[in-house]
Amino acid sequence: MKIKFDIQHVLPLLILFVSAFACTAPQPEESRQKPNIIVIFADDMGYGDVGVFGHPTIKTPHLDRLAYEGQKWTNFYVAAPVCTPSRAGLLTGRLPIRSGMCSDTGSRVLFPESTGGLPESEITIASALKKADYSTAIIGKWHLGHLLPFDPNSHGFDYYFGIPYSNDMDQTLPEGVSYIEACSNPKDGYFNVPLKRNRETIEQPANQHTITQRYTEEALKYIAEHKDGPFFLYMAHSMPHVPLYPSEDFKGKSLRGTYGDVIEEIDWSVGKVIDALKENGLDDNTLVVFTSDNGPWLMFNENGGSAGLLRGGKGGTYEGGMREPTVFWGPGMVDQGVITGLGTTMDLLPTFCSMAGVELPNDRVYDGYDISSVISEKGESPRNEVIYYRGQQVYAVRKGAYKAHFITQPAYGGGGPTEREIPELYNLNVDPSEKYNIAEQHPDVIRELTELMEAHKKTVVPVEDQLVKR
Repeated sequence: MKIKFDIQHVLPLLILFVSAFACTAPQPEESRQKPNIIVIFADDMGYGDVGVFGHPTIKTPHLDRLAYEGQKWTNFYVAAPVCTPSRAGLLTGRLPIRSGMCSDTGSRVLFPESTGGLPESEITIASALKKADYSTAIIGKWHLGHLLPFDPNSHGFDYYFGIPYSNDMDQTLPEGVSYIEACSNPKDGYFNVPLKRNRETIEQPANQHTITQRYTEEALKYIAEHKDGPFFLYMAHSMPHVPLYPSEDFKGKSLRGTYGDVIEEIDWSVGKVIDALKENGLDDNTLVVFTSDNGPWLMFNENGGSAGLLRGGKGGTYEGGMREPTVFWGPGMVDQGVITGLGTTMDLLPTFCSMAGVELPNDRVYDGYDISSVISEKGESPRNEVIYYRGQQVYAVRKGAYKAHFITQPAYGGGGPTEREIPELYNLNVDPSEKYNIAEQHPDVIRELTELMEAHKKTVVPVEDQLVKR
């Protein structure tokens, strides 16, 4: 039996089929909704302080799940081994030497008495994304200048809830109580840090016993209020920077002691943020990045963290000071896997702008790369180099597997810098702990990395030191 087709009857069905397919087919990139972006930034968390990065007793089930569902980056760096310059690098996509947010003659970070800050001329992630109609908020620690015109509201953030600098500042210590003692065993009245909402101080001293929970509550509220998006939320936790203040719900719960309590509370906070995204139907269009500003503050012993198998910690340019535990998560946006290619927090600005369709001006040098193809397709990272600054000097350079130390500096509390007549050289793929100096076997690599350092220095234009006291 032959079936006879009548084009007059088939054509309407064909049009209906094509129309239905067009509605369900993937839409062109330019017509998709811009992604929401959340950066969760810990303070002084070490590479080895997360379960999925190897800690045996700190329980981080939410971060572990994000790493399994998303991407775990094992070679992800920050711009500096201390707070202020590291945060400047993250938000601007530029090494802090280019913005004046590092110093050899002034302080290493900004203090309450500092009069400088991130210059108005700098473009931040927040100010760049405003061009694509993003709502922007920072919840947590700023530390890039508390005076006008350096505060968050001057740098593209619509909303700010948090503390202006580190939680160990504005000290009001009783006579006979040292800084180390106060940070190791904090008492009420030791620190007079203000809590701000935009430019208004709403509490001083900030109640740090509840601050992680209140940051979380603010984040959940912000997500719910901006579910129609797009939004950028920068959630910068005050801890595990000392002094440590776990809330009553987490105090004494971790096998790792008070430090573990604080990490587990931050992990709880991450879980609440993810829950909020799911409850508001935003999980399939939100990129979440978790990392830390620098390595652990080793001089505080059990009140400081761990860099795991990495050498060194906060304040130094060995791996433990600048390589951070990093996770990218976003169902449908992030291709699952472990990423061993190089990345840094400075790559976030160009990556987010690429995802949002924002074109950055070409009137300045950027040190970040667009790594969006790595996130979405596990492509090769465009980054093959890392420059390790301490203050205004290059201490080390990495290219591919090899890292050369021209100046070595232990973590804070471990001694001063040493200039190396023959640089130390390590193959970080083979020796991530930097135990085996192979400089004598590879003079050609030393030459190549020296040339790389000198070429980089020629790109640096001197600017005003924002951290020096005026």
